[in-house]
Amino acid sequence: MKNGLCFLIAAKRSEMLQLQQLARTSELVHATASLVHGLQRERGLSNLVLASGGRLHCAQRQQQVEENRAWEADIRQCFNALDTDSPQPEHGARLFSRIAYVLQGLDALPHLRQQIAQHNGTPERATAAFVKLVAGLLAVVFEAADSASDPEVSRLLVALFNFMQGKEFAGQERATGSAAFASGRATHAAQHKLLNLLESQERCLQVFHDFASVGMAGLWHQSQQGAPLAELERLRRVLCTAADGAPLNPEHSSPWFEVCTRRIDSMRVVESRLAQDLVTLCEERLAQAERELQAYLQLKTVPPTGTPEEQANAFFDEAPAPPPTTVAQAGAEPATITFATDRDALGPQLGRSILELVHAQSLRLQLMEAELDTARASLNERKLVERAKGLLMAHRHLSEDDAHKLMRHMAMSQNRRLVDVAQAVLSMADVLPARNR
Repeated sequence: MKNGLCFLIAAKRSEMLQLQQLARTSELVHATASLVHGLQRERGLSNLVLASGGRLHCAQRQQQVEENRAWEADIRQCFNALDTDSPQPEHGARLFSRIAYVLQGLDALPHLRQQIAQHNGTPERATAAFVKLVAGLLAVVFEAADSASDPEVSRLLVALFNFMQGKEFAGQERATGSAAFASGRATHAAQHKLLNLLESQERCLQVFHDFASVGMAGLWHQSQQGAPLAELERLRRVLCTAADGAPLNPEHSSPWFEVCTRRIDSMRVVESRLAQDLVTLCEERLAQAERELQAYLQLKTVPPTGTPEEQANAFFDEAPAPPPTTVAQAGAEPATITFATDRDALGPQLGRSILELVHAQSLRLQLMEAELDTARASLNERKLVERAKGLLMAHRHLSEDDAHKLMRHMAMSQNRRLVDVAQAVLSMADVLPARNR
């Protein structure tokens, strides 16, 4: 007959399987961050090449393409390491769907690069293509954050995802400004896009700040000091205040690209630290779970003592359970496991140890669930906003930027949170007219 300890061991082994999958996912996130960074730089260089008719940065773009191919190989290797044969929970299905989408984009990338090398197409079309691929890669990170079962890992993933998203908006700003300067002409469309990108960066970086550690937030703020940021602000004013159709100095395209790149490279330092911290944290969690499993297995070798009456008294005793860290501490020294506070009064040592393990596991799971709810609230809000934005785009024939701008205006005029406006929009889905096909 299986006892409670058998199921505690099974629970710990299940937890370890989840952590092993999470460790593989963290490696994937690390590789994704590297590829995204490379694609962001390639996008900006491609815009300079196309906007200048091939006069600027052709050699730099080709060098970046070669570097990105190495990152592509790494991320494909991470995809191959994921278990696609065993049944996966709901989050696994969504993650794998995102990966399938990304692989289609990576397979199409050589054709896009060939067109750019031949100076075919426009900066706007190239930017849109890269944005689509990067969005798919960021969606992989989003699903990883949404599926994390450890609250500390989940918080780190939420911080990383939002920082990567903010960095992507910074990359789009670099590409848009590069094309505007290189074209030699200001347009209201480009100015409108730049302002939206600045607002989007601020939103993402605020969420990052809410979930990141004090040290990581400090590292980011420290990197945003000095002359490069002042020069970026000056060039932003040049771009955003020029009259529609006014001439821009094409010679400013390279300084703009360089100052934006310096800022994005400083973001890359923070991004890399976040990604490495994620890998390290997963390794630590897995090692801790292994120690706890060994502690549980050690208990199996201890023969039970005491009468059934003593064991029943121990179960119904209302003494407070030990903190969850008790199990980890015990795991470090399996030979000296002890959980009873009073072995003479509280029943047999083995029975009390198992009972307190159950209490500790139950308390730990409750605390984890509460912390996970907090971390996932940000992700759930993003899902609602994205769904509402899609609904407005479909039924009011708006662009993504215009749909988001409309929702922000509604939130400000009604003094409501953006997520509350999104919920209100979604609640009207059933009464909206059918889309024209």
